[in-house]
Amino acid sequence: MHATEVIRKPLVTEKTTFASSAHNRYAFEVAPGARKPEIRKAIEDLYGVRVVDVAVQNRKGRMRRNRNGAWKTSDVKRAIVKVHPEDRIELF
Repeated sequence: MHATEVIRKPLVTEKTTFASSAHNRYAFEVAPGARKPEIRKAIEDLYGVRVVDVAVQNRKGRMRRNRNGAWKTSDVKRAIVKVHPEDRIELF
């Protein structure tokens, strides 16, 4: 897979913004079939940083409902990437 196929989008929330400034960790939504070495290589290629550690979360979709019926939200795979202390990723 190419780097742009592995990394779908960066996740920018209050929690991830704090983690990026305090602990140098960044969160990304990744392809469901992506493995840790592929994620590491994709981040290093796209952003030009040195990756120290990769943690992966498989988050199951939730059941949502309203008066018209019920549906399941899609499953999401997230990667929390720790970057070398000297490197930074500018997301915005």
